[in-house]
Amino acid sequence: MIKPIAVFQHTDVGAPGTITPILEALGHQVRLVRIVDGDPVPQSAADFSGLVFLGGYMGVHDDLPWIPRELALIREADARGLPLAGHCLGSQLLALALGGSVARHPAPEIGWLPIQTGNDALAQEWWGEFSGREVQTFQWHGDTFQPPQGARQIARSAHCENQAFVLRDRHLLLQSHLEMTPRLVELSLERNGAQLKRQFAAGNPAVSDPADIANDLETRTAGMRAVLERLYARWVRGCA
Repeated sequence: MIKPIAVFQHTDVGAPGTITPILEALGHQVRLVRIVDGDPVPQSAADFSGLVFLGGYMGVHDDLPWIPRELALIREADARGLPLAGHCLGSQLLALALGGSVARHPAPEIGWLPIQTGNDALAQEWWGEFSGREVQTFQWHGDTFQPPQGARQIARSAHCENQAFVLRDRHLLLQSHLEMTPRLVELSLERNGAQLKRQFAAGNPAVSDPADIANDLETRTAGMRAVLERLYARWVRGCA
C-alpha cells in the first residue's frame, strides 16, 4: 500500500485548495499537517510517500519553532529520495533547506499575473500541453528564492524571474499559487486586501487592479487547476 502524502498548512489563507482533490484523484491519500492549528512537525518522513509545503505570510528566516523542524524534515525526505513540492513559502523552504537562498524581492507580486513556461524537454515533461505558453497564475509574495545548485528552471515571469524549478528530477518548486479556489482568493482579499490596494496605489506594476482581482474567479481558478493537475500527475510518479 502506498504511504500517504503529507501536506503542510501554515496559515488559514494558505490552505491546500485544489491540491488535496488533485492528489486524491491521482490515487493518493493525503494527510494534512495543520501547523496553523499547532500540529507538530512529524519526527520523520519515513511514514510518507511525498511531502507538499504550502504558503504563508511568514518568511523562512522568521523565528518560529516549526521552521527549522520543517527544514530538517525536508532534508531528511530528500535524503530518502522522496519527492517534495512547495508553493510560495513552501518553495522558499525547499530552496533554503536544499542549498539555495531566500531574500526580499524588489517589490511584492500580488494577484493575477502570467508566467512563461519553458519549452525544452524537461519543461514539456512537466507542463505537457501547457509548455511553451503563457499561463495565468495567482501570486502573493514579497520574498523570492535562489534555487539550489542543480535545479532546472521550467518557468519565469516578467516581474519575478524565479517562478518554477525542478530539482533532482523529483522536487517541484512553485513560487505562485496555482492551488487557489474562488473562496481562497476571496479570503486572501479579506485578510490582506489592504496591501494590494497600497501597492497598486504606489504604482507597483506587479500587482492586479483591485477592481478586477475578484472577477471571474470560477474560470480563472479552474484554469489553474488544469495546469496543477498536469504538474502533479508528473510529480506523483515519484511517490511509491
